[in-house]
Amino acid sequence: MVPRQPRSGDVVPDRLAEGRARQVVEPLQVIAAPRRLRILELVWDRELSAGEIAAQFEVSWSAISQHLSVLKAAGFVVERRVGTSRMYRTDQAALGSLRSIVEEHWRGSLNRIKDLAEAEQRDKDRS
Repeated sequence: MVPRQPRSGDVVPDRLAEGRARQVVEPLQVIAAPRRLRILELVWDRELSAGEIAAQFEVSWSAISQHLSVLKAAGFVVERRVGTSRMYRTDQAALGSLRSIVEEHWRGSLNRIKDLAEAEQRDKDRS
């Protein structure tokens, strides 16, 4: 049996698009957690110790430590050791690149919608 060729409107897996989508979704999942977003706000324009950050929340220090680890792994915060303390600040450049990734993804999605609409109109014009 010969597989049929994709037609307009068919959903065709696009591995490149899936990779781009993951590139957008994964960082958004990191900052989707309200506590992580609040941590980013706290250290946006100043450096705070892990203890100072934890004091702003009514959860365990270990919960905040886990959030800081996720933010650090994503590249959204920078950690600096001072003696036995760990100081954190937001890496604003990393978050700026996230914005450009989201904007690029959005533009690409709009272009795909435009292409599909134009193809549908061409099909209608032929009928």
